[in-house]
Amino acid sequence: MQANSENNVPIDDIFRWIDELNQIGASLSSEQNISVLLETILISAMSIANADGGTLYRIVDGKWIKFETLRTESLGIAMGGTTGKEITFPLIPLYQESGQPNDSLVVANAVLKDCTINIRDVYEAEGFDFSGTRKFDERTGYRSESFLTVPMKNHEQEIIGVLQLINAKDRKTGEIIGFSAVDQNFAESLASQAAIALTNRQLILQLEELFESFIKVINYAIERKSDYTGKHLERVPELTMMLAEAANDADEGPLKDFRMTERDRMELRIAGLLHDCGKIVTPVHVVDKSTKLETIFDRIHTVEAKFGSLRRDAEIDYLKGVMASPERQAELEDAYRKTLVQLDEDLAFLQKCNVGGEFMNDADIARVKDMAARYQVDGKNLLTEEEIDNLTIRRGTLNAAERQIINDHIKVTIEMLEALPWPNRLKNVTEYAGGHHEKMDGTGYPKGLKRENMSIQARMMGIADIFEALTACDRPYKKGKTLTESLAILGKFCLDNHIDPDLFDLFVRRKVYLQYAKAFMKPEQIDEVDHSKIPGYAM
Repeated sequence: MQANSENNVPIDDIFRWIDELNQIGASLSSEQNISVLLETILISAMSIANADGGTLYRIVDGKWIKFETLRTESLGIAMGGTTGKEITFPLIPLYQESGQPNDSLVVANAVLKDCTINIRDVYEAEGFDFSGTRKFDERTGYRSESFLTVPMKNHEQEIIGVLQLINAKDRKTGEIIGFSAVDQNFAESLASQAAIALTNRQLILQLEELFESFIKVINYAIERKSDYTGKHLERVPELTMMLAEAANDADEGPLKDFRMTERDRMELRIAGLLHDCGKIVTPVHVVDKSTKLETIFDRIHTVEAKFGSLRRDAEIDYLKGVMASPERQAELEDAYRKTLVQLDEDLAFLQKCNVGGEFMNDADIARVKDMAARYQVDGKNLLTEEEIDNLTIRRGTLNAAERQIINDHIKVTIEMLEALPWPNRLKNVTEYAGGHHEKMDGTGYPKGLKRENMSIQARMMGIADIFEALTACDRPYKKGKTLTESLAILGKFCLDNHIDPDLFDLFVRRKVYLQYAKAFMKPEQIDEVDHSKIPGYAM
């Protein structure tokens, strides 16, 4: 077998290390978890150089060196990385308080001078401070000898970390030897690959953080327009993820095969955060319309002013009548008093109508229309057609045109999301976010999708969106409902084939509603739920 004469390393071993280095490079490129990545770098370097120990450091803010993961095989020490054992050693400063380089420490020296430092025996080395190493040896009985310290530089030649190996071992005898030139070359090559892999992963994480921050900025802009909508954008993703985790944990039933990876979770959470981003273009007076007559201001005050005019006219008519027929004063006064009482009752009725409710019956609608024509103010009907249309809204506070404006937010949401160049790992965000107003029977909007045309995630988001709206206490037009009330309404939606029955069953059976309630609902809303009385739920 041929050997490298300079380092007495068999050629076969060199080829094996090259192959191992290539495999490590491929592994580093595919690793997503930074803790695992750092640990892999250190373990791989120790394997190639047959080192007993090692430490991987990262540069922090260009001023500090931080311990990330360390190992000493003969002592059974493993800290940082994926071990779960936190490294409590303090940061190593690159510069002293005076501003002078802290180059007496070998790891700092390697960074400051951008060079690999290969020391055969630290007890014989000069020019470096190894007092900490000696204290460690005294405390543990270890004998630190050979050190190989390699800066890790990214593609921009910026040093982002340091790889340090300790105590190379002879592969035959196990004796502690110095790190050879071949060891150094391989360690430097690995450090270079590792730095690029680490930088790439950091860049990906930074882009993900930037993207999530951008989402939060959009939601913040919506919240500044409408505080309750901003809270809705926070709560719906939370409830969606609670339901998704319950489905992920299911080991029986229709959802037993539903499973999520961390990527799947991230994709669904982003969709939840963006599900109402289209509301950024919805007018505030529509989003926050708290009464039926509200626009920029509540026009019930205009109606109240008209009733003031009616009282004034009634008083004038009464006084004119008395002046014309003094003998009829008692009769006229009695009629005048009855008119005032009737006016007060009718105004109170309109004020009540102005407050949105669950249902307005036909008799009340007819009374509004009759009143509008019966009373005249300055020769005109008491109420305009537009005021009649608003005061006779059967449910809530939005008229048909305003309801359409609200509904259009989902179209804008889809348009906004479709305009983004989503990476493959987030390719389903638009479908998840854009489907939360669809119904299982195809009567939803904007696309009229049926259950079989929708992903499970989009169906989850539909349930979360409805339940959050029912229980929310910050809506300007209604009070938050109790758990029993909300589940009864949700159950009716299930019976009407509006929401997914399997997910509704899971939502109730696994008490996802209670998990959400404890986190986001007021104590007085959290009542005792009788599952047997929930419509659409089969116990």
